[in-house]
Amino acid sequence: MSLKFKSFAALALSAAMMFSVAACGTTDSGDAKSDSKAKNTTVGYDVSTIKKDDELAKLAASAKTVKDGELSVGMELSYAPAEFYAEDGKTPVGYDVDMSKAIAQTLGLKPKIVSSMFDTIVPSIGSKYDLGITAMTITEERLQSVDFVSYYRAGSTWAVQKGNPKKLDTSDMCGAKIAVQTGTVQEDEANKIANGCKADKKAEVMSYKRQAEAATAVATGKADVFYADSPVAGYAISQTDGQLEALGDVEGVAKQGIAIKKGDQQLDEAVQNAVQKLMDDGTYMKILKHWGVESGALDKAEINPTDLN
Repeated sequence: MSLKFKSFAALALSAAMMFSVAACGTTDSGDAKSDSKAKNTTVGYDVSTIKKDDELAKLAASAKTVKDGELSVGMELSYAPAEFYAEDGKTPVGYDVDMSKAIAQTLGLKPKIVSSMFDTIVPSIGSKYDLGITAMTITEERLQSVDFVSYYRAGSTWAVQKGNPKKLDTSDMCGAKIAVQTGTVQEDEANKIANGCKADKKAEVMSYKRQAEAATAVATGKADVFYADSPVAGYAISQTDGQLEALGDVEGVAKQGIAIKKGDQQLDEAVQNAVQKLMDDGTYMKILKHWGVESGALDKAEINPTDLN
């Protein structure tokens, strides 16, 4: 999130303000024990010195979706520190934003960040956007719809109010109100938990379009716990001055990927090679360290990896 929250009220207010502002440039949205050492920053890493790779630029230019010298990227911009708005409420920042800019610069393209609802991004790859870069876990189901280039690795973290007032246990969430973001792996897992509960102790899954809403629900007591990617949960916790805390250990570590139109081999190869080049020359690690999320770094970018963990 873009503001440092001093209270639950401030958290809720900031989230509400963030939802009301428009995206920078364009939008298609409708109206711990964590691996994050997140810094209180809303200034991105400077990628302006990255040089275009002529061969990769030619490859990208021949891709099926890339047009007018732009690389359009769908993002859900309430997922700090991966992608969110700076204090001005307009400027997208975060490590996914920096990675998008770095990839575009390597390919000789102008980055175009498009604010999107998470669950609409995969269906829109190849039509509304060239890429989806939004802390998206690579799953077998998603691989049926889009190609992926792996670029990060994260798990999932539970977060509760400080002191765990509801005395929740990650091994038994039956009876809890669980806040998650719509369309995420964590929503799927929460629904599995709920379906396994007895009728007299059902878990209630509360799905929100934006992750900031899920965190706010816990901060204000509307929900008991939220479940999110570990770096995102870690950042949310760091911004509440100890009013939220992680519960249990990081679970289900898996690779995240850059979504690309299924079968667009030219763009697959251009993006994979661009990410690998950024990894090899150290830019990738500098971006992750800037946001305090380097523990999820990979050393190899792969197209449609078979090992998803």
